[in-house]
Amino acid sequence: MATARLLRCASSTFLFSTCTTNPLRSCSPLVRRQHPRAAMATDSSAASFQKIQIQREDTTFDAYVVGKENAPGIVVLQEWWGVDYEIKNHAIHISQLGGGYRALIPDLYRGKVALDVAEAQHLMEGLDWQGAVKDIQASVKWLKSNGSPKVGVTGYCMGGALSIASGVLVPEVDAVVAFYGTPSSELADPSKAKAPIQAHFGEHDSFVGFSDVTAAKSLEEKLKSSGIPYEVHIYPGCSHAFMNTSPEALKRKKGMGLTDENQEAVDLAWSRFSSWMGRFLGSA
Repeated sequence: MATARLLRCASSTFLFSTCTTNPLRSCSPLVRRQHPRAAMATDSSAASFQKIQIQREDTTFDAYVVGKENAPGIVVLQEWWGVDYEIKNHAIHISQLGGGYRALIPDLYRGKVALDVAEAQHLMEGLDWQGAVKDIQASVKWLKSNGSPKVGVTGYCMGGALSIASGVLVPEVDAVVAFYGTPSSELADPSKAKAPIQAHFGEHDSFVGFSDVTAAKSLEEKLKSSGIPYEVHIYPGCSHAFMNTSPEALKRKKGMGLTDENQEAVDLAWSRFSSWMGRFLGSA
């Protein structure tokens, strides 16, 4: 049995375990409600996206593409909420950086989107993490087969962990930028990374062993031994999910006890993101 540990997020306390593939898998009972629904339907920016289907092995999954055709590609990986408004906001912003990118969001939850923390935890708990890595690989290959000469991967929280894993496990990945998430050792060993990795963490992130300062420094040591180019940045005064800045996201964060807002840190992180992806993917 994996050893349970307490993870404290501001005023809320959750019981998590270090399971074999899911770094935040819950051991505690949860309200298990799911709402299968079209992930793109509630946002006015949905018209900017092209919905596609990607095949891998005997599975087909939806993905959403925005940005310039034939530009360098970036796979954008969701937080534990699913493909919601905020991951779409990130993808649109990424598509407009530098000379432009083609951003692709794979729907790792197959249409499910969480409405609260319990749902989000349950959906992530049920994720096939090795299968998610295969989804990422198929997404990278789709972009490269459809005009993107090079492809990077980025992600947030759960997606951050998966983006680092992709830099280890998916040879087609050309660069990674991860936000506040690290993979379990059973999923991927960052010391074996093959793609350049840049990672961002908040100084006051309280997700112990996953995205707190200790996890960030541990990741840095592993990347140092990998021999690949890397950067690990820690942002003073910031907590988990500090890149989420829409009014809806700020309201959700406050409901979780995350009250910090730091636009200067957000701007700096985006600047570093743009420089990193421009360096390894080129500009459109």
